[in-house]
Amino acid sequence: MRKKKNPILSRLSRDPSPESIDYVHGKKSFQLHNLLTEKRHPRTWDLSFTVKKNVKEGLDQLLTVDEDVSRKFHQMAKDTGLLEQAARSVCRALREERKVFIYGCGSTGRLAKQMESALWRPFWRKVQSLPVWKKLNSVLPRDIEDRLIGEMTGGDRALISALEGLEDLSLVGELQVEDRRVERGDVVFGITEGGETSSVIGAMRKASAQYGQLTPEAIGEARSHLYFLYNNPDELLKPFPRTQEVVENPAVTKINLTTGPQAVAGSTRMQAATSETYVMGLILEKGIEKALQGILSRQELVKLGFNPQESMEEKLLSFEKLREILKSRLNELASFTQMETQTYQKKKRTTYFAKKALISVFIDCAERSPTFHLYPLDSTRQKERRCWFQVWTEGKDSSQAWRQFLGREFRGLEESFYKPRFLKEIQDPYLKNAALQSLAQAGNDQQHLYDFSFSRENLARGGPQPGDLGVMVCMDEEIQELLNPQSSSRKWMNLFKERKSRLTLVSLSSKEPSEVKKILGALPLVPGRDSWVFVPVPEGNDPLGLKRQILLKILLNTHSTGVMSRMGRVVGNTMTNVSPSNLKLIGRATYLIMSHVNDVLSQKEWREKYGNTELLTYAQANAVLFQAMERTGKGEISEVELSIIRILESLRNKRCVDWEETFSVARTEGLERYLGRHNPALKSS
Repeated sequence: MRKKKNPILSRLSRDPSPESIDYVHGKKSFQLHNLLTEKRHPRTWDLSFTVKKNVKEGLDQLLTVDEDVSRKFHQMAKDTGLLEQAARSVCRALREERKVFIYGCGSTGRLAKQMESALWRPFWRKVQSLPVWKKLNSVLPRDIEDRLIGEMTGGDRALISALEGLEDLSLVGELQVEDRRVERGDVVFGITEGGETSSVIGAMRKASAQYGQLTPEAIGEARSHLYFLYNNPDELLKPFPRTQEVVENPAVTKINLTTGPQAVAGSTRMQAATSETYVMGLILEKGIEKALQGILSRQELVKLGFNPQESMEEKLLSFEKLREILKSRLNELASFTQMETQTYQKKKRTTYFAKKALISVFIDCAERSPTFHLYPLDSTRQKERRCWFQVWTEGKDSSQAWRQFLGREFRGLEESFYKPRFLKEIQDPYLKNAALQSLAQAGNDQQHLYDFSFSRENLARGGPQPGDLGVMVCMDEEIQELLNPQSSSRKWMNLFKERKSRLTLVSLSSKEPSEVKKILGALPLVPGRDSWVFVPVPEGNDPLGLKRQILLKILLNTHSTGVMSRMGRVVGNTMTNVSPSNLKLIGRATYLIMSHVNDVLSQKEWREKYGNTELLTYAQANAVLFQAMERTGKGEISEVELSIIRILESLRNKRCVDWEETFSVARTEGLERYLGRHNPALKSS
């Protein structure tokens, strides 16, 4: 039967805003819904429904998708030539006193910071405190701790939340390469999950241009210094000219890490970022090992945590063991997920505390905001707390906390360096305005707006209340510190108990389970009220702590996705609460609106009740999305949710439902229940 044109759809999308018209017709390169990372994974199709019925089963679904990462690593293990080449590049950079520059945006930008501040700096600080440094300090750079620069689009301030507009500009990546004084001969890693991020491509373009005319000699030199890591098949990236600048550039070595769709469609912080984190960490680990071989004895290398006999192939294959470890902790993880969900259902808040684990904890919390349409981490200027959670660490004030976090001073973007080029070179009015607004929020002064310290000021501002949840995340010897009543960790735990907050202890350690159990028995944790998750880490052969950080990353990603799914922030396995804060996310939001509406319109039950209606077009979905963006501001009900409900309610009622009615339906029913009622197929594959 031919589908009838519906005047309601025409009226809803009538007179689209200039911004919507420009987006649909002029921003096609940001409409990425055909990429593999944006597709729905069949294993998690009904995730949000499953995790509400049975938390453990839902979390198991999420962890099962990590089999795709293991499968990819098994393929890569057959030919590790590119990874070995990259490791030799890192080794050469150390020996020749060059820099290693890792650049990313969003999740991969935080990955770059993690490489620097959680792996590289702690390792070299440890080495410099040991007797072996006497053998090394005349061979390796004395400032070796600063030789790796982990940089993200927008600088350190972007760790908190996205700076709109910056990632959409290749100019930003070019300028950050200049600003951090990356030169020919330095080793550059550009990392982007999708393979199409403009700022990362700009950084690679700038680094490649430093090699001048690409003669065979220049290409050979450049390929041993420039690396591009990404997670989509090359053929799907061909429609995007900016991507082809890198993928078809003979001067850049490409490392394709395609694993397939994400556990939650488009949530590349999960499997894509996991594969990139692990591979980038292995490259650094092997590169450092190569640099130390010949200077240190095998015994000295083993004491530092290396296993010189382990090949890159074996390192890749060992990922599967890590995944199996987490699968074995599902019961404990499910209890933790239920506890944090209950905290938010009761309108209470969560405070995370970590030291060695700080960056992994912080990254997971920060990424919840754009993924699930939550308020970002609160600033010190806010009179009222809006974020559901906060992250604390050891430190008497914000400056100490930032140093604990980054391992160095805060590094922002200086307006005097970037603004003149923005004004001169950005032609698109929308992008220029967004970039200038974000630049004003990217300077060094921003560090004073965010305080993560376990300090009097923070206690007064956001200390625990009865019914809140405190989550302590410990690594290695830090669990032993909890037995010391004078340690900051134990004081933090005691404070939460005194204020009648619940507690969860997450511990990653190579200690014997019996030892951990003995420590747990001496802590003020009450079974049934509090919870703990113990993750056994294989002993040895983890010099940079990569395995620990990966285990914690996957655990927290799985946990927080489970929590937010139970809170209605995911529908099926789609990011229906995505925040459309940049051009890429606007495209994702548009596609989600179109696909969910059209799924409903295609159902037999809908057609029998309301008629055979024409399907929603991309342009119509985008027009309604921009209307929603104008009306919702920064509220916690997502523009995607409101747009879907408004369109379907208007079609169902055969009139244009206004925004007030739409808000009412969203508040009382929520999108998941609403769509589940109109689209039975959503609950099953």
